[in-house]
Amino acid sequence: MSAADPNPAAGAVPDSDPDPGRAAVASAYQRFEPRAYLRNNYAPPRGDLSSPDGVGPWKLSCLAQTFATGEVSGHTLIDIGSGPTIYQLLSACTHFEDITMTDFLEVNRRELGLWLREEPGAFDWSMYSQHVCLIEGKGEPWQEKERQLRARVKRVLHIDVHQPQPLGAGSLAPLPADALVSAFCLEAVSPDLASFQRALDHITTLLRPGGHLLLIGALEESWYLAGEARLVVVPMCKEKVVEALVRSGYEVRDLRTYVMPACLQTGVDDVKGIFFAWAQKKVGV
Repeated sequence: MSAADPNPAAGAVPDSDPDPGRAAVASAYQRFEPRAYLRNNYAPPRGDLSSPDGVGPWKLSCLAQTFATGEVSGHTLIDIGSGPTIYQLLSACTHFEDITMTDFLEVNRRELGLWLREEPGAFDWSMYSQHVCLIEGKGEPWQEKERQLRARVKRVLHIDVHQPQPLGAGSLAPLPADALVSAFCLEAVSPDLASFQRALDHITTLLRPGGHLLLIGALEESWYLAGEARLVVVPMCKEKVVEALVRSGYEVRDLRTYVMPACLQTGVDDVKGIFFAWAQKKVGV
């Protein structure tokens, strides 16, 4: 989600927001703890990449296989609601020279900055980098993968997906982008399905006609923990995901789902599964 400005996850909204549901989301996210979130989801057991049936390998494979088609490429990519994570861009960085990472929370943008600047105390993503290099099969050293990603992330910006101009007026990101990536953002910052749809509409304005959106999110989740923060999630099913994408003017190119096994249901959320969607913005939208 480097901190571009000191504003308060992409799309929690200011406490002055007149929508009480979104204001409640904003208030809850002020207690979000990036390191707790990373421990809960990207350290073992969920962060164990040794099992091919694990959630981590599944997400990384979805991304690697989609980028390997060669259809999702260009010059500019925006990661919507990066949170404190970088894994979602490990395959993307080969195909885009100018990458913008974004988040609503300063604490998440600060966490990203630690990794991008290789500062002491940064979260160690090397196991993810090694796994991506392995499944891409190009013989690329993982250190080179991380070097390339750091070089191609040009900026880390504040974003609010609930605003018609999510990056604000006069954004530093080149617009419109050739592609968008977003992982576990929209459903986690929207109090209801209507808010999710509006947020999807808003981020779609950042994408050029014919551009691609890779969307990863939770299925049938209503809450998750990040330290002392208990965050509300709008429960999604794959049918709702497809309907929302079509309403926002996309052609759904691929939709995959993953069922969270009992061994990975660790009490930090009530997620039942994960979806991965590859969608292409229709020309004229």
